Amino acid sequence: MFRYLAAWFVLLVVAMINGGLRDLTYGRHVSELLAHQLSCLSGILLFAVVIRQYVRIWPPVSAREAWHIGLFWMALTVAFEFLFFHYVGGHSWAVLLANYDMSAGRLWPLILLWVAVAPYLFYRDASRRRR
Repeated sequence: MFRYLAAWFVLLVVAMINGGLRDLTYGRHVSELLAHQLSCLSGILLFAVVIRQYVRIWPPVSAREAWHIGLFWMALTVAFEFLFFHYVGGHSWAVLLANYDMSAGRLWPLILLWVAVAPYLFYRDASRRRR
């Protein structure tokens, strides 16, 4: 369990760096929505690097464990997002929920989906390579 939690903290740091780069670079030159979309895509790519390394160094013992890892990380991410950004950041629940509106171009749900699925996909890929 400690490895899973430690890896999630690495993902959290990567997400903060990704957001910081967005705010300090291209986010100043494009619309907020486009900056959000680009940041989501770069976040997925950066998370892929971290998650792939994690699965390579500490491979899950089974597909089921890989799913548990991904769902655990997704739950932590959602909890952090709502609790931190509401109670510390002062964002309203409506603003936080707006990030889930894909019909408005918000891509945040794709990051959550990726975090949930990626450990299994990388586990499966590593299992195939070992055969």
